[in-house]
Amino acid sequence: MRFMMMFKASDQSEAWEQPSEKSLTEMTLVMSEMAEKGVLLAGEGLLPSSKGFRMELNSGKQRVVDGPFAETKELIAGFCLIEVASREEAMEWGWRCLAADDGNTGRLEIRQVATADDFGDEFTPEARAREAQTFVKAAENRQSSST
Repeated sequence: MRFMMMFKASDQSEAWEQPSEKSLTEMTLVMSEMAEKGVLLAGEGLLPSSKGFRMELNSGKQRVVDGPFAETKELIAGFCLIEVASREEAMEWGWRCLAADDGNTGRLEIRQVATADDFGDEFTPEARAREAQTFVKAAENRQSSST
């Protein structure tokens, strides 16, 4: 089961107040452990929303809105993508990450990643095969660009 752990933004993260050395050390230790155990698939901190933008498509009209965004409690400050055996294991890692974060964000949202089966019959065998090939190609491209 894959889960996306989303660290919610705070006034401090949106102001780009740097985490403490203790927090950075603790978080890298937890993420290192997740990597060693094969749990961590990806994880990064995000710059504040002032460095971002939102895109909207409404009735064929494109719109780009530059940050910052006012709804701090709805913003994401960082993420980890993990693969674990259960919801309970995802929660265990979540608690460890929140403790390591040392109060920088204080809130974490965890959501299970949808699988092909979650989309039912609408996700045809042809579309499933195309998706699988897309991710194989993406991995190949990452591999060739890193060498």
